Amino acid sequence: QVQLVESGGGLVQTGGTLRLSCAASGRTFIRPVMGWFRQAPGKEREFVAAIKWINGDAAYADSAKGRFTISRDNAQNTVYLQMNNLTPEDTAVYYCAVRSSGSIQTSYSLYDFWGRGTQVTVSS
Repeated sequence: QVQLVESGGGLVQTGGTLRLSCAASGRTFIRPVMGWFRQAPGKEREFVAAIKWINGDAAYADSAKGRFTISRDNAQNTVYLQMNNLTPEDTAVYYCAVRSSGSIQTSYSLYDFWGRGTQVTVSS
């Protein structure tokens, strides 16, 4: 089995910073992609960022470019999402996901394993 555990969410004011973490355990993958998605109330789950584990190639949603940075720690099997200059539009539950192998994808349906999410709330 695969377990993904997110942490680092919380309440922050507009312009603030949070760093989300996702710790993976249970098995290894050949060429995994790890991604971050978010879902606000009444909204569809949307892509935020993803990274190819083996080489660090990353992709970002337009809303994240210039503000968010995805990275990983190979030794800890952990992926991070550094979130700067947050706005209320960033308020959502943030989910970590793993695509077992292949290319970076932006559709949540193409990811195989999911964490339970961590709440990010940005006040005005």
